[in-house]
Amino acid sequence: MWALWWVWMIAGLALAFLEVLVPGYIFLGFAIGAAVTGLAVGIGGPLDLWLSSSLPVTLVFFAVTSLVAWIVLRRVVGVREGQVKIWHRDINED
Repeated sequence: MWALWWVWMIAGLALAFLEVLVPGYIFLGFAIGAAVTGLAVGIGGPLDLWLSSSLPVTLVFFAVTSLVAWIVLRRVVGVREGQVKIWHRDINED
């Protein structure tokens, strides 16, 4: 089942939909990783033979691409300088 490209694409779409429900760029890296894995399995060639050989190899590829996608997303849309909120007055001080 892990060797079917459309399973990875559906998983990527489901994770992207989950990201819309729970914003914060938590599931978007996993969605991109699943989509890249689905593309790699779907295109074929030597990479497809390597990924389809065993489930652990496919899961490691998915994990590495998800991590790379998360790092790139963090760099592109992550926390900007000066975005930290500093509280000067506590609401309970009245």
